[in-house]
Amino acid sequence: MSKDLFGKAILDYQQGNYSEDLVTETSISEEDELSLPYLFRSYDEMPKIERTALDLSFGNVLDVGCGAGSHSLFLQHEKGLHVTSIDISENAIKACSLRGLKDARFQDLLRLEGEVFDTILLLMNGAGMCGKLENIPDFLQQLKTLLKPKGQILLDSSDIIYMFDDTEDGGKLIPADVPYYGEVIFTVKYKGEVDEPFNWLYIDYNTLRSAAMANGLDCELVQEGEHYDYLAKLTIL
Repeated sequence: MSKDLFGKAILDYQQGNYSEDLVTETSISEEDELSLPYLFRSYDEMPKIERTALDLSFGNVLDVGCGAGSHSLFLQHEKGLHVTSIDISENAIKACSLRGLKDARFQDLLRLEGEVFDTILLLMNGAGMCGKLENIPDFLQQLKTLLKPKGQILLDSSDIIYMFDDTEDGGKLIPADVPYYGEVIFTVKYKGEVDEPFNWLYIDYNTLRSAAMANGLDCELVQEGEHYDYLAKLTIL
């Protein structure tokens, strides 16, 4: 069972108990610190891709994997939109409520039903929550059930092919036992505790577009970032 260290860190920061940052590690990278203040950033402090996604958001918004709620807060307070903010971290949702979000829920996306939205946001590599490439069809179909006919899904991700070494013939050295190079295993550490490892997916744009089309969704490349990342918009065909 998860210890919800990510959420504990967010709630600590919100309640003034900030003393250290989160530490993350993946199956293809070494330990790295994730700054807690960064999770509480303002619109002006956000990467251009995130600002673009927020600028494009309209109507009734679902913010999936909302974390500390910074994207939702901007949409609620600065754009006056109704935002439903969901996360599988109960502590993160507590922090979101303390920050003033009106509709913050401890909710698994895959179990959400009976509601539809104009804009669905999956930011900070939000599509990664489906874990593995084989889960993408079910993930996209669930998003479709939550989307109004003329609605939009805005998600960002990264093509992490750059993290693999080059071969002599110009290819990449990808382990043979990896089904897709964008699948990684994450571990989170905080204040001397280690959470259960979990699967995460970084999906390149062409693979996302193919999966979207196969599941009745159009996929548009909206913007490319500064470090192999991109923002995509998915709409119902």
